[in-house]
Amino acid sequence: MKYTKLFLFTTAVFAALLLASCAEVQATKECLSGRQYGLIYGLIHGFITPISFIASLFRDNVAIYAVNNTGGLYDLGFLLGSSGWGFLAGNRSKK
Repeated sequence: MKYTKLFLFTTAVFAALLLASCAEVQATKECLSGRQYGLIYGLIHGFITPISFIASLFRDNVAIYAVNNTGGLYDLGFLLGSSGWGFLAGNRSKK
């Protein structure tokens, strides 16, 4: 039992490192021109994160996180928006 959990953990870490090593570096200078996204857009982007993730698997032009943002306020909105999924799923009484 102990070795099974260790094997699964080691396999998951290896797979994550293998997949992350294939990630492509994108130039961000083109993304940083134009409108900056703030708190409200952070909430919206956080809330649609699962949908954006699935779309990003099939399309290269879909991103989960806006690079051109205002910083802390966008991050706060993104965190609050994405944490809404946990509140929706885990607020049921168990019988």
